[in-house]
Amino acid sequence: MEKTIADPTILAAHMSELADKRIDILRRVGDVGSISEAARRAGVSYKAAWQAIETLSNIAGGPLVEKVVGGSHGGGTRLTATGEEVLQIADELTRARAEVLSRFRLRDNPGLQNIGTSSLRTSMRNQFPAVIKTMKIGSALVRLILAIDQTHLIRASCTMESSQLLGLREGMSVLALAKATAVNITADNPTDARHRDNEIVGIVLRTERDDKGGECTIQLPSGLTIVGFVKAGHGLRPGMRAVATIAPESIVIALVS
Repeated sequence: MEKTIADPTILAAHMSELADKRIDILRRVGDVGSISEAARRAGVSYKAAWQAIETLSNIAGGPLVEKVVGGSHGGGTRLTATGEEVLQIADELTRARAEVLSRFRLRDNPGLQNIGTSSLRTSMRNQFPAVIKTMKIGSALVRLILAIDQTHLIRASCTMESSQLLGLREGMSVLALAKATAVNITADNPTDARHRDNEIVGIVLRTERDDKGGECTIQLPSGLTIVGFVKAGHGLRPGMRAVATIAPESIVIALVS
């Protein structure tokens, strides 16, 4: 079996893409020596806590925790040397981030806050600042309604564990992400009195020729742009009204940390 080489600096490069909740769970494991107790104190399920540790370990390229056998309490869990180093890096990044934000006063402008604090790099072309309007918690899934501007509400869902790790709540600001290939753009039908879920109306900015299928960009009244795909024979031209449809299961929720 090939052995991976643990490198906490790899995890550091992704740190701002991860919810602080995962680091918080790792820190609590180091404090209390138990994953189940760390989960309880962090307010998440045992499964969610393990998911957080596994995600961090995968990115770091090696285990961040290890079992301890024996002792007065019959054993437990402790951080590995790599796990300890990850926490040190997280602390340094937090201090550096606070210093930069203070210097440029980005806290006064929520829009600049998104730019200044996120190093999120992804193949998903569509990234919308959104606010969670409602959350409906089921047995396994959490269903969300997100406001991406004053006009459009979109539906999304995530697992219970992901909701806990992200600390999702109503009124919270998040990023809604979607691949361009998951967005279907068609001409708007003016006879439709009301559009269905996750149908977003905008004006065509750019599109492929009518005889070709391919990429299309529309702009919403709020100024947001959505990139998707049209089929051959779409009949769209710049300046026309169009509808972008995104399946709720194609939307990914992210936090700007």
